[in-house]
Amino acid sequence: MKNKPTLATLAEDLEGGRTSARELVDQCLARIADASGEGIRTFLHVDREAAIEAAEAMDRLRAARAAPSPYAGIPVSIKDLFDIKGQVTRAGSRALEDSPPAEADATAVARLRRAGFIVIGRTNMTEFAYSGIGINPHYGTPKSAWQRDVGHVPGGSSSGAAVSIADGMAYGALGTDTGGSCRIPAAYNGIVGFKPTQRRVPLDGGVPLSFTLDSFGPLARTVGCCAVLDAVLADEPVRPLQPRPIRGMRLAVPTTVVLDELEDEVARTFERALEVLSRQGALLERIAVPEFLDVAAMNVKGGFAASESYAWHRYLITSKGDVYDPRVSSRILRGESLSAADYIDLLAARRSLIARSTVRLAPYDALVMPTTAITPPRIADLADDKAFTKANLLSLRNCTLINMIDGCAISLPAHREGGAPVGLMLAAASGSDRRIFELAAGMEDVIRV
Repeated sequence: MKNKPTLATLAEDLEGGRTSARELVDQCLARIADASGEGIRTFLHVDREAAIEAAEAMDRLRAARAAPSPYAGIPVSIKDLFDIKGQVTRAGSRALEDSPPAEADATAVARLRRAGFIVIGRTNMTEFAYSGIGINPHYGTPKSAWQRDVGHVPGGSSSGAAVSIADGMAYGALGTDTGGSCRIPAAYNGIVGFKPTQRRVPLDGGVPLSFTLDSFGPLARTVGCCAVLDAVLADEPVRPLQPRPIRGMRLAVPTTVVLDELEDEVARTFERALEVLSRQGALLERIAVPEFLDVAAMNVKGGFAASESYAWHRYLITSKGDVYDPRVSSRILRGESLSAADYIDLLAARRSLIARSTVRLAPYDALVMPTTAITPPRIADLADDKAFTKANLLSLRNCTLINMIDGCAISLPAHREGGAPVGLMLAAASGSDRRIFELAAGMEDVIRV
């Protein structure tokens, strides 16, 4: 991301008077409005007037040396899954279009505003966050930043969030991650996406997919940008990020599940990144993680996503099921056949999975693996349901493992400039968020060589 503005450089430019919040907002609005770009498919609502008013207010506060943070005045996008006071939260669906406007901001949105970030608009997403692909038949599908003339999927479910960053329509994005929905679109658009330890960011004010697995996280251009946004979302102090030296990093490469069915380009890029890390002094060990084999069995009937989404949707889908994307409604309805005993078994199995995985990961600083098994497929190739299902599973598989073990993870771009986008994921057990950021900061400028 060299020569592209980051939150740190923007904060410096704002402080030094080299730019203003109004200028940043105007630039983002112009990119969104560009008829040749993806703005019309990336944003479901652009908060133009409110963003301009907020920018002018932040400029006055900065002039009075009363800006709420160094980042005050920087535009961010908000996934359509989050409540924003006075706006309807549609979650990428037609089924919620007639819902009343939200009475208050989601906590995550409120915390961004409190730091002075400016909400530029609501971004498109997979309907009800139920896919890793990012296709939305209701509002259109924003194209991945890669080979836009061809038209590749953006990744889901935070599709518009990622494209808003890749195209400079915002400088930070708020997304969600239930099985990879921050990391997959980050990988498919060549940016950074972070899934925090779930308990760190409150889930109120967001339409749920799975109460058990949902987490709210940032997408941005760099690791440092994501670290700033993550701290704000978790209501923690924004501390300087100290990159860890690669020499001496203890990294485990799982050989169970995560390397299966890799697309050739993903395999080559991943192995090249590992070679670079090894040459730089990282201590790499390929290990079996048999716990990962348990996840497919836990999800065979639809898992937490089906059971918990059905609980939330069961009345809405009865009255408005005809306006749902059939690829979404069919997955939600799998939860109808799950019994209370099935759900209790799931909870017990996950507790065991977390405990055993935590022990397995303890000797290492992080797991390292491909974020997805494939590069973003062409949108046109996924009209067939069978092709869609396969691509969706291969997009979600590796990321889902980390949600299931209650871990935290980050996706970094690992491909060379101009190549097919491939993400490298660093992951660790619950509560290891700061360490993951330090490790990622130490390697983000190295692994794309």
